[in-house]
Amino acid sequence: MNFVMKAALGGGPPDVGKMLGGEEKEEDPDAAKKEEERQEALRQQEEERKAKYAKMEAERESMRQGIRDKYGLKKREEAEAEAAAAQEESAAGSLTRPKKAVPAGCGDEEEEESIMDTVMKYLPGPLQDMLKK
Repeated sequence: MNFVMKAALGGGPPDVGKMLGGEEKEEDPDAAKKEEERQEALRQQEEERKAKYAKMEAERESMRQGIRDKYGLKKREEAEAEAAAAQEESAAGSLTRPKKAVPAGCGDEEEEESIMDTVMKYLPGPLQDMLKK
């Protein structure tokens, strides 16, 4: 019974008073109004944050444009679009895919001859004679 007395007097777990038939807390009649005000404040803060971010991004873009103008650079999207258009134009009449550039030293006969001449300089005389034949 000592436990029941503690619960009745307010000492003990908070749910015990409800179990014994004590008063339940009444909801605040203004709770809905307060919650609505809180939600509105959150929406307003979010809008302010987005406006601040948009302003900062506009300032950054104007700075970027100034740098592009100063150094004669193009926007990344514009440069990519021009490159894609140029590639499409070059491949417009072709039925095959565009050929890739041949790396230096691959298939160029003059260069191969000059390499052989360089190697021949460093070989002893009898080996040079054998390779020349």
